[in-house]
Amino acid sequence: MKKILKVEQIQKYYGNKDNLTKAIDDISFDVEEGEFIGIMGASGSGKTTLLNCISTIDTVSSGHIYLENQDITEIKEEEIAKFRRENLGFIFQDFNLLDTLTIEENIALILTINKVSEAKIEQRILEIARKLGIEGILKKYPYQVSGGQKQRCASCRAIVNTPKIILADEPTGSLDSKSARQLLEMMEEMNQNMKATILMVTHDPLSASYCSKILFLKDGRIFNKIQKGEKTRKDFYHEILDVLALLGGDTRNVR
Repeated sequence: MKKILKVEQIQKYYGNKDNLTKAIDDISFDVEEGEFIGIMGASGSGKTTLLNCISTIDTVSSGHIYLENQDITEIKEEEIAKFRRENLGFIFQDFNLLDTLTIEENIALILTINKVSEAKIEQRILEIARKLGIEGILKKYPYQVSGGQKQRCASCRAIVNTPKIILADEPTGSLDSKSARQLLEMMEEMNQNMKATILMVTHDPLSASYCSKILFLKDGRIFNKIQKGEKTRKDFYHEILDVLALLGGDTRNVR
């Protein structure tokens, strides 16, 4: 399998020498193309900081992060927005859809900014929208569709530019259980049928059970790693609970 992401001995400090906090303490791991990896840990374990460093929202204090062969820790500030548009997809907790644009226009935005031709934009959106079951609502506005349809629009937008990796930070955090399950099933489908590589931060063991591998963080370090392999989702869920117990308690209610 091709390695898409390599995180190499990264550290992240906040504050100054009189009040220094180490949020990430020497973390290293690889992500292979087509993996669906979950990152779990209690509040303050470093999981969101880690995702922010990978997404270039934050910078590391030391170490390196490579997306394919590019060291993203060395990207110049003026080039970061272009790098994100061309390489990363994001699934946000609150969808981040623009109410003044139609569903189709929301999905097309990144392609338009990247100067893709109108014909190719239309073709690409229709292709992804059909796979995610939203081709019938493309002309509607976000306020005219259900929460579940908004999720599908946000997921379509995340994958339409064929990003190298999709990053999701607590994507089910503000959803009811039915909508959360629908989103997770859709992310699983994107991973399995569209070969999307996904990195998801979650506090919820049920959400994590949809992943193929879990990294557990504690005090800014990797505490444990487990893989789903041939296990059923139910068995993997119980294995996740066992590791959370070792971590110091079930973190399902930790935000």
